[in-house]
This record gives sequence, C-alpha cells and structure tokens, in this order.
Amino acid sequence: MSELIWLIPLLPLIGFIVNGLGRNAFSKSMIGALGSAVVLISFICSCILFSEVYQSRQAGQAGIVEKHVFDWISVGNLKISLSFLVDPLSAIMLLIVTGIGFLIHIYSIGYMHHDNGFGKFFAYLNLFIFFMLLLVLGSNYLVMFIGWEGVGLCSYLLIGFWYKNTSYANAAKKAFVMNRIGDLGFLLAVFLILGTFGSLEFSTVFAGAKNFAAGDIAVVSITILLFIAATGKSAQIPLFTWLPDAMAGPTPVSALIHAATMVTAGIYMIARSNVLFVLSPITLQLISIIAICTALLAAAIAITQNDIKKVLAYSTVSQLGYMFLGLGVGAFTGAFFHVLTHAFFKALLFLGAGSVIHGMSDEQDMRKMGGLKKAMPITYITMLIGTIAIAGIPPFSGFFSKDEILANAFAANPLLWGLGFLGALMTAFYMFRMLFMTFSGSFRGTEEQKHHLHESPKSMTIPLMVLAVLSVAGGAINLPAALGGNHWLEHFLAPVFAEGKALIPAAHHLEHSTEYMLMAVSVVGVFIMVGLAYNVYVKRQQIPAGDEAPRGFLANLSYHKFYVDELYDAVVVRPINWLSTFFGQVVDQRGIDGVVNGAGKATFDTGKVLRLLQNGNVGFYLLMMVIGVIAIFVYGFLSL
Repeated sequence: MSELIWLIPLLPLIGFIVNGLGRNAFSKSMIGALGSAVVLISFICSCILFSEVYQSRQAGQAGIVEKHVFDWISVGNLKISLSFLVDPLSAIMLLIVTGIGFLIHIYSIGYMHHDNGFGKFFAYLNLFIFFMLLLVLGSNYLVMFIGWEGVGLCSYLLIGFWYKNTSYANAAKKAFVMNRIGDLGFLLAVFLILGTFGSLEFSTVFAGAKNFAAGDIAVVSITILLFIAATGKSAQIPLFTWLPDAMAGPTPVSALIHAATMVTAGIYMIARSNVLFVLSPITLQLISIIAICTALLAAAIAITQNDIKKVLAYSTVSQLGYMFLGLGVGAFTGAFFHVLTHAFFKALLFLGAGSVIHGMSDEQDMRKMGGLKKAMPITYITMLIGTIAIAGIPPFSGFFSKDEILANAFAANPLLWGLGFLGALMTAFYMFRMLFMTFSGSFRGTEEQKHHLHESPKSMTIPLMVLAVLSVAGGAINLPAALGGNHWLEHFLAPVFAEGKALIPAAHHLEHSTEYMLMAVSVVGVFIMVGLAYNVYVKRQQIPAGDEAPRGFLANLSYHKFYVDELYDAVVVRPINWLSTFFGQVVDQRGIDGVVNGAGKATFDTGKVLRLLQNGNVGFYLLMMVIGVIAIFVYGFLSL
C-alpha cells in the first residue's frame, strides 16, 4: 500500500469530477453511492496503510514512509516535489478524515435527499476530502499549504451552499475572509522557512532547526506566523467568530468541517511542526494564553444560546481551545488525543442535532422542542452518549483526553489547570442544558411539528450508532498509567514528537496520587453541573426567555456573544467600508479618473482650438511661416 499512497487522495478527486460533471444526469442514488464509495475505498486503503505503519512500530521501527510523486518546482537550487509523508501522526489523521468522512457521506444521503443541489453537494464533499487528505499527506509545507487553501475554498462553498439566502451567503464570505487573514500568516511563514532553511521539506527543516538556539528570532517569527494561520483555521481568538456563523451550512457540513477535520488542521500543523515550536517558548506561552481565553469565552457564550447548532458551534470553539492548551504546555500527544476523541463525539453531536432538526421540520430553536426522547429514541440515546463524552464523565472517551490535557496544564502552571477546570464545568452545564431542553419535559413545538415528529431514517441513525460506540470506547487508546493503561497512543506517536522532546527539559511527571485528586475534583465538579442543569431544565422546567426579554448584565453579555461581532464591525468593518468608499469615490473617481479624463479633455479642447488655424488662406500660412522663421533666428541668436 505504501507504493499506492497517491490513490488515497485521488479517489475523492475522481468522485468530485464525476459527480460534478454528472450532477444533473445521474440519479440521486447513483450520486450518493459513488460519492460515498470513493471515500470508503480511501478509508480501506488508509486502514491497510495504518496496519503497515503499526506493524513497523511493533517491530521497533519509526513507521515513516515517504512517497515521491513528481518534481513540482525546480529553479536553481530550489527543488520542491509533490510527495507524501505517512507516519504515525498522518496515518491516524487519514483514518479520521476518511472514516468519519464516509459516515457523514452516508448520513448526507438521507439528510440532503430532498435538496435540489444533491449532486453538487456530494461533489463539494468529495473535493473537501481530497484537499484535506492533501493537507494531511503533504511531506512539505507547500503541499500542506495547497491542501490548507483547498479546504478553505470548500468551506466557503459548503457554508454558502444555500447561497440564495443572503445571511447564509454572508456567513460564507465571513468564513472565507477571516480564513484568508490566517492564510496570509501561513504564506509568510512558508517564505520565511524557505529563506531560513533553504527548503520546505519537513525532514530538512526539522533537521536544520536543531542547530538553532531556543528563542532564535527566525524560529520565533516562523512559529508566530504559523500560529496566526492556526488561529484562523482552528477558530481561536481573535479569528473565531466565523465558525458559529458557519452553522448556516447544512448540518453534515458542520459535522465534517467544523467538528472532525478542517478546524483541527491548525492543531495538526502545529503538532507536525513541534520541533520548531519547542524552540520558541514565547510562542508556546502565547498559545496557552490564547487557548484558555478562547475556551472560557466560547463556553461562557454557549451557556445562553438557544439555537442547538450554535451551542455546538461554540462548544467546538471551546474544545479547540483545550487542544491548543495542550499544545501550549507541550502535551502534543494529549492535544492530538483530544482531536481524535473530539472527532467522535462532536461529529456524533452535530449529526444528532441534524437528526433533531430533520425530525422537527427544520426547527433549530431548543425553546420550541422538548420531550423528543419518546419520538426519537435512537437520536436521544446517541446524543446522550456524546454529551456524556464531551462533559468528561468516565469511562467515556472525552474524560481521558481532557484529563490528560488538564493534568499537563497543572504540571506546567496550576493557574492554567484552574481556568481549564472552570471551562470544563461550563461545558458540562451547557451540554446537559442542551440535552434536557431538547429531549426532556413536554413538547413545546407546534401541532404540525408534533404531527410530523419522527425518528430519522437508517441512513442517518446508523452513522450515529457507530460514532456513539467510538465515543464510548475511543478513550481506551491512551489510558494513563494511573488507571492501569500503557499510553498506547503516546508510544505509537513517539517518533513524531521525539525530536521535539529531545530539545526541551524533561517534563515534570505528576504523582499518581495527584492525578487521582485532579480526576476526582473534575468528575465531582461535572456531576454538580449536571445536577444543576437537571434541576433548572427538568425538575423546574425553566425555559429561556425570548430574544427581546430583559436579562442580567452577565447573561446579556453571554447571550449577545460579548458583542465581539459588533466590536469587529465598529473597529474593522465600518472603517474599511468608509475607506473603500473614500478611495472609490474621491481618490479613484475624482482623483485618478479626474486626472486621466482631464488630460483627455485638455487634449481634445486644445485640438479644437488649434484646428481653427487651418483656415485654407495661403497668405495666412505664409505669414505664419515667416513668423516661425524669425522666431527660430531669434532663438538661435539668444543662444549664442
């Protein structure tokens, strides 16, 4: 399989081309089958490749394979190839992208069945999978950048899929523009890497980086630029507001792009570049600060949101903050572990929300739901599992990955642990608030919605059940030693992070007693939050007030998302619009156009005057000739 790595991204590309060209000719069944089949075959190939990497690791080898496809750019000493790198990190990412991607394709067959753009939707999904695989497989920063830009393009196309709705189209533009800000950082980093190391190949760059001292200005500049790129793609402060608005896209898009794949690209890129980042302690500190602020801000906003997809969107932003917190404290394995478990339970939650919306005739406001667990038992049970997992209740997957990040944060700085623990409490509260408001109590929708309320078809519920199993068992791949585990994932990924770990002092390992205490505090706190949510939304059956109802100061700030969008609108959008208008109407039309048009008008008017001299009178012509000759003589005489 290592000789056929190129087949893994090629198959989704073929699916995009065929479905894109035949979207109006093929039946929906054929389009759905083809779009899903190419991703399934890519998943099977990824499984075979993963098994080869696993066997290599079992034999004590690094499990790293590079496949050169062709020479891409060759100018002087600069040689850049299109080549693929498969190692333990990319092998797992391949399974996430293709495995969860396949489940979401199957889900989309039922969810999008009645949409007129069915063929176009599957073509876009296949194109996204292709670019995401290119991002993951690239062996150099340029191939990664092409995939990085490609998933940004597909994000724009999928978020704005229902572009006839102006607000949806605006959400797509917002995502595209904010991602371009981060992408500029990536592009500048690529140029700086090329100038510093003379190559863009990961192997050459990381080998050369070991010769730099910690804190070197070139390395610091590169890592800050890469982190700026990651803040855009992975929705960290200040470039996070696009992701909640991206819920305008169809729910499968939310599950695929904004839960399992694209938004984790920033974490993958930093984990891949761990050698550079450990040489820049100031960047890691910056990452930790931005991460914990993002986690807390997004969690505080999610507490008061009433749109089921908006709650999950801000939850995603918050969980991405935890992943970056892991990166910031040097827990690269812990951060990637949370990427893995988050892909399971957040994709499950988004698809579950889509099932609810489907059953509720496109209703997304949780205030108009309630009592759905009887009508939608499979959706309820699977979403319950996802909620328990994200809340961090053992033995579900989210507990282990979040606990590992918080334990490393405690070892680095107890204050970071305290703030992370606060975010975990808020996570438990707003997620069970969402679950109770949606499925418990009495139904609060219309009679028509109640009449049409039903469980989703099997094409939608089967992916939910598969993801639910993964959400339960996913944490077993990296059980800590304190709980009798052997840190399988950490040992598997060891070759990827070995060079980075060798450049930093040995991390302080917590005593098992300390780990038990941190786990106990976390679990007790989570159960208290669950009990509080149960008391408010089940026992007392409180329903959040209407949009225009008065709220307390903090509740009002949270409900209006801390007015971040309004701040950006006042500080960035309006001044830019004003400058655009000024340059367009004043500088361009009156200035540049005025000069150009004025020159033309002056030439035209001068010609109109000069043509009057051509009157046909020979005597006048002779007189002008004599005057001209005299003028020439006078000029010559004065020049002596």
